[in-house]
This record gives sequence, structure tokens and C-alpha cells, in this order.
Amino acid sequence: MDQTKIDALRAEPVAMRTHIIAGQHVSASDGGLMDILSPIDGQVLTQTAKGTVQDMNAAIKAARDAFEDKRWAGQSPAARKKVLMKWADLIEAHALELAVLGVRDNGTEINMAIKAEPGSAAGTIRYYAEALDKIYGEIAATPSDILGMIHKEPVGVVGAIIPWNFPLMIGAWKLGPALAMGNSVVLKPSETASLSLMRMVELAHDAGLPDGVLNAVTGEGAVVGEAMGLSMDVDVLVFTGSGGTGRRLMEYAARSNMKRVYLELGGKSPNVIFADAPNLAEAAQVAAGGIFRNSGQVCVAGSRLLVEASIHDEFVAEVAKASSAMKVGDPLDLGTAIGAVNSEIQLKQNLEFVETARAEGGDVVLGGSRILQETGGYYMAPTIVTGVTAEATLTQKEVFGPVLGVTAFDSEEEAVRLANATVYGLAGAVWTSNLSRAHRMVREIKTGVMHVNTYGGADGTVPLGGVGQSGNGSDKSLHAIEKYINLKTAWIKL
Repeated sequence: MDQTKIDALRAEPVAMRTHIIAGQHVSASDGGLMDILSPIDGQVLTQTAKGTVQDMNAAIKAARDAFEDKRWAGQSPAARKKVLMKWADLIEAHALELAVLGVRDNGTEINMAIKAEPGSAAGTIRYYAEALDKIYGEIAATPSDILGMIHKEPVGVVGAIIPWNFPLMIGAWKLGPALAMGNSVVLKPSETASLSLMRMVELAHDAGLPDGVLNAVTGEGAVVGEAMGLSMDVDVLVFTGSGGTGRRLMEYAARSNMKRVYLELGGKSPNVIFADAPNLAEAAQVAAGGIFRNSGQVCVAGSRLLVEASIHDEFVAEVAKASSAMKVGDPLDLGTAIGAVNSEIQLKQNLEFVETARAEGGDVVLGGSRILQETGGYYMAPTIVTGVTAEATLTQKEVFGPVLGVTAFDSEEEAVRLANATVYGLAGAVWTSNLSRAHRMVREIKTGVMHVNTYGGADGTVPLGGVGQSGNGSDKSLHAIEKYINLKTAWIKL
């Protein structure tokens, strides 16, 4: 990447964003607007339409009309593939523009953003474009006078609510399989990070996606998100975000048409370090990156470090050393390793968690404070807290910030007990040279994803989904397609 090009894009004014409904840019029905603050400096970056219930209902109607007249679902798989592949190409062609726009909006460091956002989104769209003409129905084993057929049909209208931490990547995880299978979609971006995702929607239309197939409404979750959840005309709802919001969406589904709801609700992922890890220095570096990249604002972040007691002090010192070497600062500077916290509200919440940890007997051995306040932006020092018990708030509650809780253990059994001590179960890791132990830990720790001698990096060929209160259903891989199809049986007497 070129810092000069990044700086030039940073200097460009950001136009006010409106909804995209039926292929048109549409203002809020009451003219309402929301200020978008950049976490880089705390200043107003631009404004977006502040959606109303009427706006959301209009977008849902546009999606339903597009689905029922089969302008997309009725196209051949080859035709849909062509559009999606062109969309992926356009995302790649505009990658730096999208990445810089997203960083200005949500604060992710540019080195991470360029790969995790447009790079990942283009790859995901292309993956499902390649897969869509390889999803076949089935012929059942029946008597010779019966033909039993299983059709795989699109569900209809999909409502997708996307979080602020990786809007393009997570958005593509929903949009790719939903559109590939012929569904229409209504998208609701986060209030605090909608700009790059709205631009990606524009590129979808540039690629030839028919009007009404992909609609996007900006606004408050309590208004337009609730309207989506309560709609009788949304068939499937997919969401990544907090447990509290996930529960409300399930309630909305029950109160309306009992739509299917798939949730990814974050976690408190354990990173378990045994004394026989093949490379403790590498494990320390990876542990630091696994919690502090993107200021800890990663669903699968390794926010709990479980360390065998015999190496606890030495290993924590190595993690602290690696963390201290990670530069916190302007996320559009190529030399920055950790960018900004998404919002002032999130930063305040992070700091409150640190104070609670202190009050509960934790020892803050690194960080614990806001930094770079003179910039006006929202920055926090990488924070490590030792002496965290299984019952501590830092074990039980998701911070979603650059705060690492450390707990010592004496045995494999204790490590498993500690790893499973929360209601969450999204991701985890174990570092060991013992192959049998690695397999036991993979089996015994209750997560959707387990890493062995690494943390992060799982690509789109494998699913991401949680157990417990980390949610249900899976993003990524061919398994994600299952959320966006209905199975229909045809039982034919010959």
C-alpha cells in the first residue's frame, strides 16, 4: 500500500448517505439524518439517513416484489454467477477506497482493514458465486413406482443486520450465500459504521444486480432493526452482534411470522497455553495479536488467556512485551498496529471493565487507560489483567475491547473447566506439543472453532458458528448456504 494514496483518500469529503431502496437513493421519509463521528478524531465525518419504520417497510416491499417476480431468483445459475463475479471484481478494484472509507468510519488499522474488509468481501462473494451452480437437489431412495425429489429453493426475503467492527467482511458472509441462492435481501448496517457497506451495495448495482434484490436502510436499531424483526414479510433474519439484541430479535420473530433467526453473538474465547507449547515466543506474539488487533473488537478475539502455572509469569511477561511493541495510533498510518476504539461509548465501557477488574482483585500489569486524548479520537492502551478468576466479570462478560484477562491453571482438567466456565462458545485455542492432548482439548472445549498452535486465520472453506450463548447457525463455507434455502419434497406416483 501507498501512504500517499491513503492520505489522499483520507482528505476527500464524504458525501451524505441515503437509503438504497429498489435501486434508488432515497432519503428518510421524515427527512431525518444521523451524524457519523470518526473515531480517529471524534469529528463529524458525514451524515446518513435516519431511517423510519416506513423506510424499512418500503425496502422490505421492494425485496418482496423483486423475489416474487423472479427478476433474480428466476435467472439461471450462470447468469447470477456472472453478476456476482463482476461484483467481486468491482470490490477488488475499489479496495483501497473501501478500506479507507471504512477506517475513517470505524477505526480499524488500515493494514488489517485492507485484507479483512474489501479483500475478504471480494473473496467471499466470489466463493459463493463459484458454488451456486454446484448446489444440486436430491433423488430419494424409493420404490420403483415412486419418484422422491428434494428441491432446494430460496427462502424469499432475507433481513441482515450487520455490526460495526468488520462491516464488509461480515456483510459478505451474509450477502454472498443469500444472493447466490436467489434470495432478495434487506440490509441494515450499524449506526456507527455504515459507509463502506453502503458503497459496496452501490457496486452491486453497478455489477448488474437487479433493482430491489439488495436494499439497504440506515438508522437506529431500535427503530428500523425492530421493524425488520417484526415484519411479516421477512422470511429469514441473520444478525451478528450482542446477546441482548439477539434475544430481542428472537422475540420479534415469535411476535410476527416466526421467521427463522440465525445469530452470531460473540464470545469470551479461551487461549490455552501449556508449558509444552512448541514455541512459547511465537505463542506470546500470536496471543497479543489475537486480542489487541482492531482494539480487541473482534468476535473471536482471544480475550481469556489461560496459562499453565509453571510458565505463567514468564509467559505473561512475553505477552506484555509483544503488546507494548504494538503501536497504537492513527489507523490510517501504515505504521500503526492498533487503531481506534469504534466510539466514545465503547471506550467508556472498556474502561469501566478495567475498573471492575481491579475492584474484583485483578492486577492490571499493562495499560488500563485511555491514551492519545489530545487527538480527539478514541484510543485505549493494550491492557492485561492477571489474577482473573473463573467467576470474575472479565471472565463472564464480553468486553469487545483491548482487554486481556489472564488465569493460571495447574492441570489439563482445570484448563478445560476454566475454558468452559462461561455461557459463550465461539472460538478458542490450545498450544501444546502433545498431539493426544490437542485432540482432547478440541473435543472437550465447547466452541464452534478451535485452533491448535495458532489463533485466527481460518478461511472461508470452514464454518464460523457458536454454541451456547454465542449463537446458532454458521457463516462461511458451504454450510452457510443452508440458512438461505428451503427444502421441498416432491413425492411422485409413477
